[in-house]
Order: sequence, then C-alpha cells, then structure tokens
Amino acid sequence: MFGTVAVPVWLLILILGFATVSFATHFLFPSVRWFFRRRAERALSRLNARLDRKVDLFKLARRADMVARLAYDPKVVEAAMAHAAETGVPGSVAFEEARTYAREIVPGFSATLYFGFATRAAKWLSRLLFRVRVGKVDKELANVDPKATVIFVMNHRSNVDYVLVTWLVADRAAISYAVGEWARVWPLSAMIRAMGAYFIRRGSRNALYRRVLARYVQMATAEGTTQAIFPEGGLSLDGRVGPAKMGLLSYIVEGFEPGGRDVVFVPVGLAYDRVLEDRVLVAAAAEGGRRFRVRPLRVGWHAFGLMWNRMRGRFKGFGTAAAAFGAPVSLKRFLAEGGDVETLGERLMAAIAQVVPVVSVPLVARALVEGAASRDEVRARVLALIARLEAAGAVLKLPPQGIKAVMAEGLTPLIARGVVSEAMQPVPGQEALLAFYASSVPVV
Repeated sequence: MFGTVAVPVWLLILILGFATVSFATHFLFPSVRWFFRRRAERALSRLNARLDRKVDLFKLARRADMVARLAYDPKVVEAAMAHAAETGVPGSVAFEEARTYAREIVPGFSATLYFGFATRAAKWLSRLLFRVRVGKVDKELANVDPKATVIFVMNHRSNVDYVLVTWLVADRAAISYAVGEWARVWPLSAMIRAMGAYFIRRGSRNALYRRVLARYVQMATAEGTTQAIFPEGGLSLDGRVGPAKMGLLSYIVEGFEPGGRDVVFVPVGLAYDRVLEDRVLVAAAAEGGRRFRVRPLRVGWHAFGLMWNRMRGRFKGFGTAAAAFGAPVSLKRFLAEGGDVETLGERLMAAIAQVVPVVSVPLVARALVEGAASRDEVRARVLALIARLEAAGAVLKLPPQGIKAVMAEGLTPLIARGVVSEAMQPVPGQEALLAFYASSVPVV
C-alpha cells in the first residue's frame, strides 16, 4: 500500500494539472469570486446611495442570462415561428437567428467600467475639447416620479453627444444608449457594451430583428433602465433639429402598460461652437446620402496634433459646448390625453428644438447668412438676433462679458478656419459649412 509507483513524467504533469484545476474550481475560484462579489456589492450600494436613478437589477444581470431571457421571450419565440413560416426555413433555424440578434443587441453592463472609467474619461475629454456650459434645467425635473423610467431624448449634433451627456448626468444615473453600426468594431464594441449601450441596425427591414430589438427595448423600459435615444435616427446633416423617426419610440409606446411604471421623456438640446465632424456631414448632405467618408489615419493624425498642441499650451479648445434640459413628458399622461406615437414624436422634437442652446459661432454665422457684410453690420445683426431670441424664450449660452466677447468667440474661429474672409464674406466653397452652423439657430 505504501510502495513506490513509477509513472512517466508526462502522466505526472497531467495528474498534477487535473488536481490543480480541480482545487481551483472547487475551492479557490469560488472564494475569490465571493470576495470580489462582496466588494462589488458594497461599492454598488455606495454608488446607488448617491444616484437619483439607481442602477437597476436588469442592467446588472449577467449578459448570458439576459440573452436567454430575451431569446426565450414568448413574443420573440412567436416572431421566430412566424419568420420560419414566412421564409420556409426550419423553426430551429429561425430561433437560432433570433438568438443571434439577441446576442448582438444585449449589452453587458459593468458598473466599475462605467463609473470608474467612462464618466471620468467623458469629463476629461469634454473639458479638453470645449468649455462646457449647462444652459437650462427645467424645474419640473425635480418632481419626476423616482420609480418612473427616464428616457433622455436628444438632438444628434455630434458623436461627442454621447461623451457630453454621459458626464453631465453621471451623478444622477447610468445611461443606456442606443448605438448605431459605427461602433460594432472590436475592441470598441466590447467597451461600449460594458458601458450599457445596446447596438441597433438603423436601416434593417428584417421583421424578426425588429421584433427582437423591440422586446429588448420594452423589457429594459419596463424594468426602469435609464436610457438615451436620438429620435432623429442619425447625425444632423444640415444643422437643424430634424423630424423624429418612430422606431424606438413606437417600441416604447407599444410595450407600455398604463397600470405599470410610468415612462418620462426628458428633452435635451445640445449645441457646439465647433462640430468636429462638420465637413464630413456637409459633404454627405451634398451627396444626398449618409455615407460618411472618414479616413481613420487622418483622424488619428489630427488627434495626435491636437494632443501635441495641448501639451505645448497652444490648443485652447473648440469653444463652447452647451446642453439644456427641458420639461419632462409623462407617457402615461400623454396617452391618457389621447395622444399617439406620431404626435408624441412631433411633441418631443419640438421640445428639443425649444431648448437647443444658442452659442457664439452659430449666432455669428446666422448674422452672416442673413447678409451682414461688415463687422459693424455683423455686430448690429447679432444684437438684434439676441433681442429676438430672448423675447422668444430661447436658451442663450453666450459669454457674460457682452457683445465684444460674443464677436470674438463667434467670428475668430470662422476666419481662422477659412470659412469667412476678413471682409466678412463667405469664402468660395464654404457657404454650405457656414449655413450648417447658422441653421442651428432658431428663426424668430
């Protein structure tokens, strides 16, 4: 019984390997997971104590569990069977297709990544690029039902929108964004999922995909997940606040239960002195489509140059970025008054347009587009515009030093970028870019 057994070295290594894996799996890993889980739970409790909108359990569920819950949802299964009958494919194939869509859509939220990295990075990047100003916060926001699902609805001016709003509401809630196909590239996609965003195919006409997406949005809304959506469906190509596309809004209204949790839409208006993608957007508008010709190497080179100039103290930012939060819209009350999804879309876009802040560069661009041909004329038209905008109740976020500072902040960048000449005339070929900025100022 106590004799020596000779075994080959390879077998000894194999036995020790199995023993190590067994020990780690049954004793070590559970203890380590329990230790870190307890720390994570305590950290999350402290985090929820300071947030107005708690991080909900739906957001914290394991991604694999959420994918299964979505794929086996009765309405998704029904849609898969209908898809199978319509296309002639076996039911198992249609169901696996639905599971694929579920895996594509469902995020994998990490509170550590979101609050430990994303919000801090958003704050740093926002302040690096802009002077960030909050133009208005409607007083009714303080009275929103704490149990209601809050959905921020915003105009889509720039991809910086995601960064800016993430930071501005970081002390109130963790936002789940609806993100387009542009972000479905590795490793960016994994990071975006971990921050709670879910991917959507904006132009998809696949009925099964739309049903899976609809159910995810409805489930997240019913569970109280704070969300942010861009009802326009994409970046504004002309600078204006466009009409709403009914996709996500229709899913939310379709799944709403009047006797359950209310849904409150918060209009958010965003404006910039400099839209980083402005020339790309203007070019896409001129071509009559949404094909954005972006060269990654060129973008990387410009980013490197920006950081280099920042380190040498030569980069002072791109001016002002401003946000304003309008009066909340209760879906329960809206539907009780007889409203429908089309009317809801129109009302939300009007509310967003009403709170889009007016900043210096678009204001000066508006004066130039209206025909001002000298500095004195620009100054006079800007003053007249300010008076009319104030009378109309627009949100103005201009430098407090007065008209001289407005002129300096609004006119100098346009001249430096070659959009306007020293003679106050649009540079040939830059008229569309000047109009792009001017169009963001409401006509009053």
